[in-house]
Amino acid sequence: MTEPLNILITDDEAPARNRLRDLLADIDGINIIEEAKNGKEALQLAEKLQADVVLLDIRMPEMDGIETAQHLQKLPRPPAIIFTTAYDNYAIQAFEMNAVDYLLKPIRFERLQNALLKARVLLPRQLAALNTLSPRRTHLSITERSRILLVPITDIIYLRAELKYVTVRTAEREYLIEESLTHLEQEFGNIFIRLHRNCLVAHAYITGYEKRSLEEHGEKQWVALLKHVPETIAVSRRQQHLIRMT
Repeated sequence: MTEPLNILITDDEAPARNRLRDLLADIDGINIIEEAKNGKEALQLAEKLQADVVLLDIRMPEMDGIETAQHLQKLPRPPAIIFTTAYDNYAIQAFEMNAVDYLLKPIRFERLQNALLKARVLLPRQLAALNTLSPRRTHLSITERSRILLVPITDIIYLRAELKYVTVRTAEREYLIEESLTHLEQEFGNIFIRLHRNCLVAHAYITGYEKRSLEEHGEKQWVALLKHVPETIAVSRRQQHLIRMT
């Protein structure tokens, strides 16, 4: 006997969640494990309850469905994702071109049934295509001990490349992610400034600049002073023009 599909419904509007629940009640082999009202909730519940499929609204406050999908794919056992959307035709064409399944609201029974029949995990090229639909994330997802932690972009003081990892520094602690510093700069260039070839620092956490002696060379170098953390970030010669602009 085939195991039932564990479904997680995610939508910030109760009527939309109720509509999906009613439609799913008429489909065999379905087990609704929970409902989520936003992307953060969806990530927590999908991980905890081992969702097979997430029905995911796109337009939600705090974290939209596209960003949520990107974080969900980092779970050890990523669920299949079916978007529910009232997007315009341009966005629908983008989904179709990249074979990301979607349900256009108001959702029809037959369309939902067919989508569940072909539910599958997103492919890498589909994930890449989602980046073009969601220009900037609100959180970074950190994989730690087989769990996904969400770190708000607004909490990040700096991002520093070290070997194949990037250190994410907040006031509380450090995290490691496997992302390109260059790509992070492209995505969050209005929030972070590159002070060194290996380091991006958040504008909001820079309190000033100071010239300090470097013990190993006996020469002075500009460093950025930061809120909430004792360390400073060296400013490369190439980037020292930024100090004169402050």
